[in-house]
Amino acid sequence: MDLAPLLAAGVPLLGWTAHSTFLARRLTTARRDPLTGLLTRDGFTARAERLIRRHPERTTVLLIDLDDFKAVNDTHGHAAGDAVLAATARRLVTWCGADGLAARLGGDEFAAVVLDADHRIPDLRGLLQHPVPHGTELMSVSASVGTSHPGTHLLTEALSAADRQMYAAKPGARTARRR
Repeated sequence: MDLAPLLAAGVPLLGWTAHSTFLARRLTTARRDPLTGLLTRDGFTARAERLIRRHPERTTVLLIDLDDFKAVNDTHGHAAGDAVLAATARRLVTWCGADGLAARLGGDEFAAVVLDADHRIPDLRGLLQHPVPHGTELMSVSASVGTSHPGTHLLTEALSAADRQMYAAKPGARTARRR
């Protein structure tokens, strides 16, 4: 039996399969934040828009910003800041459950899109206030949460509305300036 025709077809096919698998893994990695495991902005956007299109009347868009996060890094160090970010991510994923998406948009800013969440938002605010253990310390944390109901609007419009609400709710909102 002559194996040359099989090898001629099989080797390139194997190469393309390996290459496709490699590219798929790279794309998946690029859409996940390495510290928290949450979706990044790119990974979040397409999925969130799809969820909004499927359930426009049931969807809530949330934007979450940790209050005075810079002070955590300055006082306790970046490892402590990483612990706060990771704890916030875990809490957000738990709160979102199977009907939602969570993302880390950058720095200390998170987003979520969740179905039927209005009655659960106070629970999230409380959950995000729990101290975070780091080493022998418990670090106090707080977060500001803004919400929006996109209806038939785009995700970008819903995030902007949630952003305005979040900054209005921040401690010292009258004197706080938008970054």
